Amino acid sequence: MDILNSLHVLFPVSGVKTYIFIPPLVALIVSFFTSMGGVSGAFLLLPFQMSVLNFTSPSVSATNFVFNIVAIPSGVYRYLKEGRMAWPLTWVVIIGTLPGVFIGYYLRVLYLPDPRTFKFFVGCVLLYIGIRLVYEITGKAKVSKTKMKALEDKFKERAKQIKEQQSSRIASGLPPEAVVKTVKASFTRIEYEFWGERFSFSTIAMFLLAFVVGIIGGTYGIGGGAIVAPFCVAVFHLPVYTVAGAALMGTFLTSIAGVFFYSVIPAKAGMVTSPDWLLGFLFGAGGFVGIYLGARFQKFVPQKYIKLMLGIIIISLALRYIFQFFIK
Repeated sequence: MDILNSLHVLFPVSGVKTYIFIPPLVALIVSFFTSMGGVSGAFLLLPFQMSVLNFTSPSVSATNFVFNIVAIPSGVYRYLKEGRMAWPLTWVVIIGTLPGVFIGYYLRVLYLPDPRTFKFFVGCVLLYIGIRLVYEITGKAKVSKTKMKALEDKFKERAKQIKEQQSSRIASGLPPEAVVKTVKASFTRIEYEFWGERFSFSTIAMFLLAFVVGIIGGTYGIGGGAIVAPFCVAVFHLPVYTVAGAALMGTFLTSIAGVFFYSVIPAKAGMVTSPDWLLGFLFGAGGFVGIYLGARFQKFVPQKYIKLMLGIIIISLALRYIFQFFIK
């Protein structure tokens, strides 16, 4: 009992008091599942900090960014090693998100100290994306899925071969055709090849999406991967296997910018905006392991299950944000 009590610590910056192993454990579990779809897990950890740990000041947004900075590199490493980083997509997301994060900071500390109304807006957007993702796996969607089906079959076949060749061990290697290859990159359109299939999207449309996501992410400290990843899959019809790495890399770099803005830019007198570094690091340590494992196992999980997982997570968060607007 004395040992357990000794693990119950107070984090002075945030005022949070909890067992020291809780933050990394929660982050590990959350990040393992969310990273398979290009989501760091910060979107789920923010409600956990606010509702369970009672950490509600603007500093919680900055602390969430610290989690991203510590946790994400392990997942990015896996995607880079396996050649599944769609660099043109990644750079468009980063360039579009950065100015949005800056605006998001000001919305959070100057105009939205009470995030109730803004959460309602976020909830509506996420509800649409989540429903769209779940709808696509019901078999009722009329949009042609020929390319996605072919891609899915190739992954299933490759995963089966790996399991047969190495029994219960997990292989990290992928065949040459599973590497993302840029075909065209311009200010109007980007096209790349993956598993012998070609995918393309409007550069301007993706930039505008990233900009809006940056504003939302900068306000709440989520980085934006939770919105960018499913939107790329559901609206731009890009394979989640290539979107995940780009979303994580974009979230990582914009989180660095977010911590900088919250730490350096002056806020209102008495308002704490700087991150709780220790709490953020503990969340990040658990997320580091969870994201690495999630990225490693992603290629063995059918795309429809990844979509379903993302859809359930996003719809749950959306309903939470929407309901809080009507409950005072």
